[in-house]
Amino acid sequence: MALISFPRFLSRPLESNHRRSLRSRYKCVCCVSPTAAATSKGRSGSAVIWFKQDLRVDDHLGLVAASKYQAVVPLYVFDHRILSRYSNEMLELVIFALEDLRKSLKEQGSDLMIRFGRVENVIRELVEEVKATSVFAEEEVEYHLHQMMAIVDETLAKVSLVDGKPKICLWQTPFYDIKVAIFALREFLICDYLGVQFDRTYSYVTQNLNDLPVSHNEFRKLQRPLTSPILPPTLAGAKLEADWGPLPTFDELKEFVNENPWKLEESWTLINNMSAETILTDKLSKLGKRSKRNLNNQHSPRKRLDKSFFVTDKGNTVGGGTNAVLNALQAYLRYLEGTGRDDWQELQEKLCNAESRDGASFATLFGPALCLGIISRRRVHYEAIKYEKERNTGFLSPFGYSAATVAAAADAVCSMEWYWLMSLRSLRSNEGVYSTRIWRWNGYQIQGIILQYTVAGKEGPAILLVHGFGAFLEHYRDNIYDIADGGNRVWAITLLGFGRSEKPNIVYTELMWSELLRDFTVEVVGEPVHLIGNSIGGYFVAIVACLWPAVVKSVVLINSAGNVIPEYSFLQFSNERQASGPVRLGARLLLFYLRLNISNFVKQCYPTGIKDPISDSKSKVAMFKEHCAGIVIRELDAGHCPHDEKPEEVNSIISEWIVTIESKVPAESFL
Repeated sequence: MALISFPRFLSRPLESNHRRSLRSRYKCVCCVSPTAAATSKGRSGSAVIWFKQDLRVDDHLGLVAASKYQAVVPLYVFDHRILSRYSNEMLELVIFALEDLRKSLKEQGSDLMIRFGRVENVIRELVEEVKATSVFAEEEVEYHLHQMMAIVDETLAKVSLVDGKPKICLWQTPFYDIKVAIFALREFLICDYLGVQFDRTYSYVTQNLNDLPVSHNEFRKLQRPLTSPILPPTLAGAKLEADWGPLPTFDELKEFVNENPWKLEESWTLINNMSAETILTDKLSKLGKRSKRNLNNQHSPRKRLDKSFFVTDKGNTVGGGTNAVLNALQAYLRYLEGTGRDDWQELQEKLCNAESRDGASFATLFGPALCLGIISRRRVHYEAIKYEKERNTGFLSPFGYSAATVAAAADAVCSMEWYWLMSLRSLRSNEGVYSTRIWRWNGYQIQGIILQYTVAGKEGPAILLVHGFGAFLEHYRDNIYDIADGGNRVWAITLLGFGRSEKPNIVYTELMWSELLRDFTVEVVGEPVHLIGNSIGGYFVAIVACLWPAVVKSVVLINSAGNVIPEYSFLQFSNERQASGPVRLGARLLLFYLRLNISNFVKQCYPTGIKDPISDSKSKVAMFKEHCAGIVIRELDAGHCPHDEKPEEVNSIISEWIVTIESKVPAESFL
């Protein structure tokens, strides 16, 4: 086990780690079927619809529920805490989506109120002004949004109206049939509306979530029936005498974002925007080496079509309103048919460019629109299956889809829905030793990807634990709290593609994982960390320390995989990631072989009385000693995962190392 110190320090206050709960006094859960929506009676009073990442009127159950009120006030709040997670391209997409949302709401008899500030203050003032008894909001699984909703709930608890205290009503879009899937009730579940007690409903939903299999493959075998999307309802509220507020321009929005009092320091903002490939290109150019391609992606400004689906300056992803995204989806699904339309041709050309592997183009092109809720996952699946039936005279083959684009779209949204369900399950249950949190990663040409993590400790140096290949955050189950009890704050993450973190259809590379760790450090931890990695996790943290040393205090490598010797070699990278048919077949055969022999491999990782059987520890230690002067090496009589085999010894070594590094501020090379 090797420890390397990178003495770079940067301070930024960390937000409180205490867990807020939305199991509040007046919270209700609403789910609705088309039949129930048509038969539900109206009610008096007014309601607020808080739009966040559900920027549409199509297939929006919150709108259906709120439409039963006499007055409805749709609201979008530009809050720094939400906007800070968005790239410039995502901010552009938000503006286009809100412009279309306002237009669509006006067509339904309402409007969209635009406000700036902290959402809890905005909603409190609006509720008091319009005497709203309910605030409808889509249920969230991401930790920071869940916390914001809890703050809103606490704020509303202090408001008293003639009709009682206002409440938050959470809504969801049930992808699978409500009657037989997780929600079980097809009625209109608004607690005080039909007298259904929230506690009973919440417990019932949670119980059904816990009954779901933890394997996606096992869940697919259940063949749960799917629900259909619903059309937007007619709303009341356009006659309200209110200042609805103007939409900002992109420049105005950027100015507002830059005024964020919690904004990251400028150096960290630059770090977050600098890709690994750009840094490597610069390093290679300084060494006199040439890259296989120009990774700066310099290109002349593109000529935008009048009706282009690609509305941002970069023009990488589909944007606009719901109808525009639906139109783009039709062009995507019908790729094999060809077209004479310029806008469809443009999309199909970008489809080809984004197809780094079979089906990967869908997430690249439509991921941001799904992340912002411009179109629902259920609507995408419905349109894909509808087109598949059109191609096959109403028939769905049991052997798969007839078009690769249909398979890409349907499989992607089904996978997204599954990981959302598993995240909701983790959020609502207390299973396991740790309180699982969800972080959505918006990076590496993908948006809104679900990753799980946990955190322990309330004060002290920040530590991030990174697992190895085939593992997940629970691999550090015997390390997290012990290290935290030593006066540290400890984060552990399940990397993309592993455990219960999402597994999107993308090309997985060491640079992708390293950028993920960088973004997690910047967005979630919020300060430089001591990075600790086992096996290939050690390889990833070494890359982070090499490319972005400002976010790293020190590195602990536990039987690291890969070549991690500083200035010994550089990563070899290429844009030619497309695998041939024989290579893909070989990969599937290898995966099948690994599944059959997993028990034997695990036994090899945990031998008795010998050191790491997977990599040559002795030669690697010798290489470290030869090329790294500022390094401390500890050798243990254990296998490939000593933190799991001998956690007490490893925890002690790590804790002592952290104390030593923290005592040297500013730190010097630690010999």
